[in-house]
Amino acid sequence: MASNMDREMILADFQACTGIENIDEAITLLEQNNWDLVAAINGVIPQENGILQSDYGGETIPGPAFDPASHPAPAPAPAPSSSSAFRPVMSSRHIVERQPRMLDFRVEYRDRNVDVVLEDSCTVGEIKQILENELQIPASKMLLKGWKTGDVEDSMVLKSLHLPKNNSLYILTPDLPPPSSSSHAGALQESLNQNFMLIITHREVQREYNLNFSGSSTIQEVKRNVYDLTSIPVRHQLWEGWPASATDDSMCLAESGLSYPCHRLTVGRRSSPAQTREQSEEQSTDVHMVSDSDGDDFEDASEFGVDDGEVFGMASSALRKSPMMPENAENEGDALLQFTAEFSSRYGDCHPVFFIGSLEAAFQEAFYVKARDRKLLAIYLHHDESVLTNVFCSQMLCAESIVSYLSQNFITWAWDLTKDANRARFLTMCNRHFGSVVAQTIRTQKTDQFPLFLIIMGKRSSNEVLNVIQGNTTVDELMMRLMAAMEIFSAQQQEDIKDEDEREARENVKREQDEAYRLSLEADRAKREAHEREMAEQFRLEQIRKEQEEEREAIRLSLEQALPPEPKEEDAEPVSKLRIRTPSGEFLERRFLASNKLQIVFDFVASKGFPWDEFKLLSTFPRRDITQLDPNKSLLEVKLFPQETLFLEAKE
Repeated sequence: MASNMDREMILADFQACTGIENIDEAITLLEQNNWDLVAAINGVIPQENGILQSDYGGETIPGPAFDPASHPAPAPAPAPSSSSAFRPVMSSRHIVERQPRMLDFRVEYRDRNVDVVLEDSCTVGEIKQILENELQIPASKMLLKGWKTGDVEDSMVLKSLHLPKNNSLYILTPDLPPPSSSSHAGALQESLNQNFMLIITHREVQREYNLNFSGSSTIQEVKRNVYDLTSIPVRHQLWEGWPASATDDSMCLAESGLSYPCHRLTVGRRSSPAQTREQSEEQSTDVHMVSDSDGDDFEDASEFGVDDGEVFGMASSALRKSPMMPENAENEGDALLQFTAEFSSRYGDCHPVFFIGSLEAAFQEAFYVKARDRKLLAIYLHHDESVLTNVFCSQMLCAESIVSYLSQNFITWAWDLTKDANRARFLTMCNRHFGSVVAQTIRTQKTDQFPLFLIIMGKRSSNEVLNVIQGNTTVDELMMRLMAAMEIFSAQQQEDIKDEDEREARENVKREQDEAYRLSLEADRAKREAHEREMAEQFRLEQIRKEQEEEREAIRLSLEQALPPEPKEEDAEPVSKLRIRTPSGEFLERRFLASNKLQIVFDFVASKGFPWDEFKLLSTFPRRDITQLDPNKSLLEVKLFPQETLFLEAKE
């Protein structure tokens, strides 16, 4: 029984070789095969008769299973050349019957989601039957979309599609009328609020992007986003898949006629007239080349005294109709685009995804990101004059296991050293980024030692070359060296992740402390400002109160000075004696001439601090409001003679 550490390594290698990202699914497959790595790979990527065959007449050869944790085995005896991918030797004890798996499907139709769970032995048509019962839509009207392999037939068995455990699909019903809506404006508004999934395939590099856009996004915004991903300027983008109604880049996606919720598009770089002319000339020319993947051809050549190098040379010469990379290219991105296109035309579309951009940009993509997102950088150095180039590219570099492992764990950048100018240019870049020792190592390599595969790991202060792999290798050895480099990188990455987490934790604590200090300062400043405002308001109110008191005192004094003198009791004229009670209970007494106007009484009361606009003067029997009487009438006329007792009351 494998230990936990061994199982982790087997799980990582299995995911890297098969491209299965779902951990639960990968563990299930390994457990079905008793944690035998090769048997599990055979179950997921079956070849002839369901098992991985050796190259010797289809017979199974006894031998140890492929173990990535072990040391590399001695080089095997030469075998006839083959174009097949990574094929480990297996014995009959590795053949394990796979049990049916349960697959989960989430199917989206308009505003509904339906969950379907089936065994992988069922067919696509059975899914449609379940959906017909759930959605009340005839199965014949359904277009079930979202399969990774493109459109599939109803009779297709799910097991043959190699699906992950969890899958997302969607239904299109072009033959059924859309649901009725209250108005076109309401339907458009609903579409603007929806999210569209655009599955965009980059034609040159065969890479797929799944991008989400809101219905209010414009076609121009989509093209700009694609430019950021592919480095193809908008004016050079050549699209396939837009609806006929999408005639204006300023049109929003909701109005463009895209299929909801998912729509497939393809983008490529528009060819210049010169490139188009060159391609048509190539297509019209018959090219006769010697196959480098048929072992019998090489044996026949040896029998007739033809050297292997001559055969490779003929194949290489026939293939080199066009150079892999233009000489003295101004833009490294354009040079890599031609390299990728030429590589695909020579060796097929199953090849590593070459990074399109400068070497510095590849460094940024691989090293100068968060520690969890970093990858190793693989630099492929091509040379058309080497006899090993065709075999290395077709049988090693294009093997499915190598392609899958590189895409999962590496950023792959390529350069062609066939031309002297391009060779000198790369050596200059190499000297700048890796130092003179690495540059001298590459400079001294002989032509027949190419192609080279450099494995680069980014470190804190420099870039380290972990491995230089020459072209005279095998798929197994190449995979082992890639895995060895990944082990070193993974250990360094874990340290970097730990350091980065600790640094982020320290920075978070510092940010929290700074934020708390800032909030404290703001609170203190707010308190101080509030206190200052309160003091200023108190001072303002105090000033107003003082001014009012001073004004009232001035008025009181002026009224007091303006009062006529108090008559004596023995005065010749009739005298009225008034007794006035204040709100505090005190009494004001004074004599007035009966002929004095009532206003003089009001002025007297105001001079004592009771202005008539704030207080009213009342009599008791009968109760009257004296302040409501005409102030120009005499005391005699208002019957305040010869004496009267009045009282003051504050107005409401």
